[in-house]
Amino acid sequence: MKVTSTKLSGLPGIRHAFFTREGGVSEGIYESLNGGLGSSDDPERVDENRRRMARALDVTPAQFLTVFQIHSPDVAVATEPWNTEQRPRADAMVTKIPGLALGVTAADCGPILFADPQARVIGAAHAGWKGAIGGVLEATIAAMEKLGAARTNMTAAIGPLIRQRSYEVGAEFVARFNESDPANARFFIASSRAGHAMFDLAGYIHARLTRAGIATVDDVDLCTYADPRFFSYRRSVHRAEPDYGRNIHAIVLDG
Repeated sequence: MKVTSTKLSGLPGIRHAFFTREGGVSEGIYESLNGGLGSSDDPERVDENRRRMARALDVTPAQFLTVFQIHSPDVAVATEPWNTEQRPRADAMVTKIPGLALGVTAADCGPILFADPQARVIGAAHAGWKGAIGGVLEATIAAMEKLGAARTNMTAAIGPLIRQRSYEVGAEFVARFNESDPANARFFIASSRAGHAMFDLAGYIHARLTRAGIATVDDVDLCTYADPRFFSYRRSVHRAEPDYGRNIHAIVLDG
């Protein structure tokens, strides 16, 4: 039902999970632990799946929070539970409130979970290529610092995402990254198709976290496209499926 980061698991007072698609009640293309409120899955099944994930983190369903993700650098500060219908439009969350589980949904994009165990501040970010190049990681770190965290004490864990061997992109994509920073060329290797390249999203995220001064960066090194335990947007497109499920990845402070 879940995988974990070795580095985060070693921190006191913090629970987390990178949930797989196993252990839920959804059927068909959503089988089985689909947490996507924006999918076309049966809402009652999605609610039950989210209840199961909340239970796995030892929080109530009301305390299992997600945001309305928009591929932005925007960060929400969680001080109390919110209704899923009125959840903030953002791509990251931070909190210092025990018992609030911060969850991000992903189906190839990068989920990053953050923790400063000394300040007892946590964060969760959804970083696809748009969010990563747009600064969502740095914005999450800054928001945690406003709550008293220090980046030199933070651990960040990169969860399951689409890996370079499965992430083919076009020339315009490559040009955008190289124009942003010529050093980004190191995150691309040649594709078998002319005019295309393979992008290392995990490497790019790792580099930005390191450059931002994060003390410890972990990576579970799992590929959502290649590993059937996870939902994958790109795999669903290649299979001509009408929709896709969403994985949820979350972190919580002990009460």
